[in-house]
Amino acid sequence: MNYRRVGKSGLKVSEIGLGSWLTYGTATAEETAQACIHKAYDLGINFFDTANAYNNGAAEEVMGSALKAYSRSSYVLATKLFFPMGAGPNDRGLSRKHIMEQCDASLKRLGTDYIDLYQCHRFDNDTPVEETLRALDDLMAQGKILYAGVSEWTAGQIADAASIGKNLNLRPLISNQPIYNMFERYIEKENVIQQCEWEGMGQVVFSPLAQGVLTGKYKPGQAIPQDSRAANDKTNGVINSYLREDVLACAAKLEELAAELDATLSQFALAWVLRQSNVSSAIIGSSRPSQIEENIKAIDLDLTDEVLARTEDILSEISGFAPMR
Repeated sequence: MNYRRVGKSGLKVSEIGLGSWLTYGTATAEETAQACIHKAYDLGINFFDTANAYNNGAAEEVMGSALKAYSRSSYVLATKLFFPMGAGPNDRGLSRKHIMEQCDASLKRLGTDYIDLYQCHRFDNDTPVEETLRALDDLMAQGKILYAGVSEWTAGQIADAASIGKNLNLRPLISNQPIYNMFERYIEKENVIQQCEWEGMGQVVFSPLAQGVLTGKYKPGQAIPQDSRAANDKTNGVINSYLREDVLACAAKLEELAAELDATLSQFALAWVLRQSNVSSAIIGSSRPSQIEENIKAIDLDLTDEVLARTEDILSEISGFAPMR
């Protein structure tokens, strides 16, 4: 495994991380989820990402239970907050009240004394950024979290937060967690990567395989495999946006290009994401340990300028793809 610093911080995470969105605590049996987490750890993955909102805390419980087998200092545990965790008006968002309460709740579900990376799952228009940043800084001072980051914030929101933090002499944010894959590239086009580089923040991206479309399992003109995530009503809501014939045809061409490199499509897609030096880790999901074994081979795949140019030519055939945000 290779490891990268998260932005300009001293924290190092594996180039491939393991996440729990739409899998652990939801569509994957706990025994299988535990097997996946153990396999990831054995293969050198040290970055494990979850969120309080993933199946109302169940994903955190599964992740925490599996990681208890290992020395706490040997892995980087990340979770997030923002989305509703109850019916009350203060059971959501990034207010000081919600941050403090949800941090304690996540620590309990994860079964740990501290969270390595605590992330604001979305931007909160109802809470002053200063309030959010001060709460995160207080959690760091208390030792409940070691670092703080954001997820799916715009370049402007990141810039404003960084400026406020500097003016208040607060500990800086170190990461952003956006969606990023061959089909969804807004962080390139909307200067999110550039802004994060200026602020010393790294990207820990989710959905690098476009919900499985960039694994080659979904073929143009063919029925959806019954054992796939897209066939599961609990998880297919976000996958359906990719299941267009032009997108699937593009994926098929990308798979042919990957074969020329003696790689699978998923390995190729992950290597493409990791070509960005500002990407600290690409977070994969897994419902089988064998998927992790296949995906981590992406770290050894070098993409030449010619291959990248051919990739752009293939991707240019898709028009009007709506970002999944």
